[in-house]
Amino acid sequence: MPHPMPAHFSIHSKRSRSKQIATLFSYLKHSAAKHTYMATSMDCLVMLCLVSPLLLASAVHGNPWYGLFPQFYDHSCPQAKEIVRSIVAQAVARETRMAASLVRLHFHDCFVKGCDASVLLDNSSSIVSEKGSNPNMNSLRGFEVVDEIKVVLEEACPSTVSCADILALAARDSTILVGGPYWEVPLGRRDSLGASIQGSNNDIPAPNNTLPTIITKFKRQGLNLVDVVALSGGHTIGMSRCTSFRQRLYNQTGNGMADMTLDVSYAAQLRQGCPQSGGDNNLFPLDFVSPAKFDNFYFKNILSGKGLLSSDQVLLTQNAETAALVKAYAADVNLFFQHFAQSMVNMGNISPLTGSQGEIRKNCRRLNNYH
Repeated sequence: MPHPMPAHFSIHSKRSRSKQIATLFSYLKHSAAKHTYMATSMDCLVMLCLVSPLLLASAVHGNPWYGLFPQFYDHSCPQAKEIVRSIVAQAVARETRMAASLVRLHFHDCFVKGCDASVLLDNSSSIVSEKGSNPNMNSLRGFEVVDEIKVVLEEACPSTVSCADILALAARDSTILVGGPYWEVPLGRRDSLGASIQGSNNDIPAPNNTLPTIITKFKRQGLNLVDVVALSGGHTIGMSRCTSFRQRLYNQTGNGMADMTLDVSYAAQLRQGCPQSGGDNNLFPLDFVSPAKFDNFYFKNILSGKGLLSSDQVLLTQNAETAALVKAYAADVNLFFQHFAQSMVNMGNISPLTGSQGEIRKNCRRLNNYH
């Protein structure tokens, strides 16, 4: 038998990638010296052919090794990706806005306790749901689509595909369906055993946050300025409620005046449907030019003073580096697509549960031991 794998080596450990790779090759070298037949030994071949390239890829891309990879379900549930894609396609065909809602659902999950589907949990005796937080209440959508996907996946592959991975795949598939970029989704996340309404209230960037506050919230998650601007570009699709930008129209700085960075004619148009009081839930497109198409008009709008949210417009007005990215994305849609795709992978890598952590929920709304 080949030499046993060192007990301290784990693909889920948080040791540096270089140490992991060194340990792996040390093991392979030691095994080769003691066992000339190593190359035909099944377990060593699997380790050499599967684990090693994944570790090397992790090192190349500069992300911590979390044990996530796109082929995670290829053997345990080979139809998983197609099931998600098919149901998301049906949902977006029924309502185009659902594409934006599913992207946002993944975002609001990952920024609270990591990408662990905590956002999907309903209230129970042991859970205070994140659905009741300020950013999510009467705003976050798409839960029924996730439920539909989960039912079909449980029939096909019981207790196999996590709710957290459903969110990651649904966000990617939604983006593609409305004209956005494709990216490979690393998989293998597991589902949380709890939720954090406090984290939801504090950690998700808000429409009226200053840019330094937004940047700080991203940095806490290990994300950088490129991620801030690229992921903000998700606002090229979807809608926003009047209550999220009313302040810009009537009293941005407490002087009873509209936001000076907001185009005057655009502001007048917005006031018609967003009065000073009432109409909180009246909806407006985040990108008024092409609200149902994933493109770079969001950035072009910002350049003309027509970003809907304060958090959109400040990307241009409060920081030279973010302003340069806004201009670059407005000029080059392919650059935006490339950066958005990578930033979605980066966001999807925030503190996932892997290995034996958490669980694979049978129902995304509640824990498996729910009573």
